Amino acid sequence: MEEYILNLFKKVTLSIAAAGMLGVSSLALNNNTNTAQAATTGDVVTVSWDGEAASAYAKPTEDSNVTNYLGKATSWKVVAVQKDGNGQTWYEVGANQWLPASVVTDGWSVSQAPVATNATTDAQKVIDLAKQQIGKPYVWGAKGPNSFDCSGLMHYVFQQALGKEIGGWTVPQESAGTQVSVENAQAGDLLFWGGHGATYHVALALGNGQYLHAPQPGQNVTIANISPYFWPSFAVHVN
Repeated sequence: MEEYILNLFKKVTLSIAAAGMLGVSSLALNNNTNTAQAATTGDVVTVSWDGEAASAYAKPTEDSNVTNYLGKATSWKVVAVQKDGNGQTWYEVGANQWLPASVVTDGWSVSQAPVATNATTDAQKVIDLAKQQIGKPYVWGAKGPNSFDCSGLMHYVFQQALGKEIGGWTVPQESAGTQVSVENAQAGDLLFWGGHGATYHVALALGNGQYLHAPQPGQNVTIANISPYFWPSFAVHVN
């Protein structure tokens, strides 16, 4: 049920986002000059784009079909690197999802991912472990360590990093701590989508308007921006 509702909601929001993007001229690929810093297979790149999202292609060429739109500031693990006939570098960041180097930046190794200075806090321990899961696939009902669904990822990082049992799916995780507003959420808090007792998605707040989550089937664990198209319902500070 969680997967069905999430997929339905995302189809609607993607349609809205895509409709809005049709009128934004800045989405043309050659308008962005950012490049990844020598990213190689296994590194992580972040979408750095002037528009709401960057187009992902079925093949490493602009002549192929667009298969997805990847949001600005979302992070993706590079699974393959290839150059096209014009010498442009492309990164494969998922099945049939190729991005030109011109729309990404911040190439860094997962093991060398930047962390906050206060790495001794419980929240940072959870965040550090969560970032190590970037690039692992979404699998319905999975709780790690090789694949996750949204609630399974949260269960794994809190249990492994802190030894805390927060529950195995979204609804019990709602009661893992003190509820706070989305606006007052801090790094390390849980973000929920849906009403109490019927939440259908959960993510880990990272601060600065970002969160880490396992999105949906066919996608991998990644970092995303809090967006008006997919705004969380409430947050929980884990006790």
